[in-house]
Amino acid sequence: MAAQTASHAPAKAPHVDETIAELKALYGDRVSTAPAVREQHGKDISYHEAHLPDAVVFAESAEEVQRIVQICARHKTPIIPFGTGTSLEGHISAPNGGISLDVSRLNKVLAVNSEDLDVVVQPGVTRKQLNEYIRDTGLFFPIDPGADASIGGMTSTRASGTNAVRYGTMRENVLALQVVTADGRLMRLGRRSRKSSAGYDLVKLFVGSEGTLGVITEVTLRLYGIPESMVAATCAFDTLEGAVNTVIQTIQSGIPVARIELMDTYTVDTVNKYSKLDLPPKNLLLLEFHGTEAGTKEQAEMVQAIAAENGGGNFAWTNQAEERTKMWQARHDAAWAAKAARPGWGMWATDVCVPISRLAECILETQKDIQANGLYAPIVGHVGDGNFHLTMMIDPDDPTYLPRAEALNDRLVARALALGGTCTGEHGVGIGKIKFLYEEHGEAMSLMRSIKKALDPDNIMNPGKIMGPIN
Repeated sequence: MAAQTASHAPAKAPHVDETIAELKALYGDRVSTAPAVREQHGKDISYHEAHLPDAVVFAESAEEVQRIVQICARHKTPIIPFGTGTSLEGHISAPNGGISLDVSRLNKVLAVNSEDLDVVVQPGVTRKQLNEYIRDTGLFFPIDPGADASIGGMTSTRASGTNAVRYGTMRENVLALQVVTADGRLMRLGRRSRKSSAGYDLVKLFVGSEGTLGVITEVTLRLYGIPESMVAATCAFDTLEGAVNTVIQTIQSGIPVARIELMDTYTVDTVNKYSKLDLPPKNLLLLEFHGTEAGTKEQAEMVQAIAAENGGGNFAWTNQAEERTKMWQARHDAAWAAKAARPGWGMWATDVCVPISRLAECILETQKDIQANGLYAPIVGHVGDGNFHLTMMIDPDDPTYLPRAEALNDRLVARALALGGTCTGEHGVGIGKIKFLYEEHGEAMSLMRSIKKALDPDNIMNPGKIMGPIN
C-alpha cells in the first residue's frame, strides 16, 4: 500500500476525451476538468493512494444519470459514482481514470410513508438531512456511521455504525432501489413490502456493491418510531478485558441495548482534549438504551450490575438530549481526535468484525500487537456486534512506520479471519482490502467475478474495486 502523500491522474482511458466532449455538449459547466474539483473527487479520507478522474459530471436527475452512463458505456469510459467522499478504503479513487459521477445534487426526499414506516429518497440525501426532514413525523432513520454520509454511499458500502447492534445495517434497512446498470438501463429492484419470495434478491446484490455493478438513483428505507425514552450511559474500566467482557455478557444476556461502544484509554485521552470533555481516563464503554422510561432504567441497571462484576465503575447515565448528542459526537470525532494528537501524521483507519464470543481475544491480542511494535493506533469499536476499529497514525518522518502499520493491519485481518470473522465489518473493500477478500471468500470469489462480468462486461463501473482487475 502506498501512502496518500500526493494524488495523481493515471493515463487517460481510451476515448475519454470524446466522452468529456459529449458530456460538456449536454451539461455545460456541470462537467468539470478543473484540478481542484478532480482532486476532491479522487481522494477520500483514507490513507490509500489517490488517483484523479479525468472529469467530474454533476447529475441532477435519474434520467441524467442514465444518459451519462449510456454515453460512458458507448465509449467504454470508466464511471466512479460519488456521494460525499467520506469513504475509508479508496472507494472513489479512479485508478483507470474516467468520469466521476457526482450524485450529490439528487438530494430530495421523495415520499414519506409514515403509516408504513418507510421513506423514498434520492441517493444524495444525507443521513442528517433525512432525520431533520422526518423529525416531526415521530420517526427516525437509525443507521449512523458517524460521518454525514449520503444514503447512496451508505447503501453502496453496506454501512452500519453505532446503532447497528439493535437496528441492523443498511443490508437490513434497504427495502428497494432504483439503479442504472452498466449498459444504461434504468430499473427498479424490490418493493415496499416487508418481505417477498419473488425471485432473486437483487436489492441485496446491489447493497454493498460499492458502485461496481451500477449507479443507485433512488433508495427506499425502513424507518422506526422515536422511542419514548433514550438514555445514554458511560462506564469506566481499568482493563480493556473487563470492558469487552461486559459487552459480551450484555449481548448474551439479551439486554436490548441500542448502542454499546468501546474507547480505549488512548482514545479517551485524545477525545477529552479534542472535544473538551472530562470522561474518566480509562477504558470506556458508551451505551444507549431505547424504550419506555421504566424499560430504559431497567436496562441501564442490568448493564451496571454486569459491569460491576467485571471491574466497571463511574457508571453515569443521562436522558438529556443535549448531553447524549455531545457524547456521541465525541465518539464520532475519535478519529479526528487521534489525528489532532499527532499533528502532521497521516491517518489510516481500518476495521474487522468477529463473532461476539471471540471479541475479547481479538481485541486483546491486537492491543498487545500495537504495543509490541511501538505503534500509535487507538482502538474504538461498535463492540455490540463484534466490530472494532484502529485509527493507525502514520509518522511521515519515520520510513519504517508505514510498513510496520501495514504489517499490523495484515495481522489484524488474519487474526479476525482465523476467529471466524471478516476483514471489514463496515468500511467496505474499495482498493484497501482486496487482498484479504480472496482469503476470506475462497472459491466464492469466482462467482462474484462472474456476476461482475455478467452485469458489467466492459468493466466500466468503478473498476479496480472489491476484486481488483477483471480480465
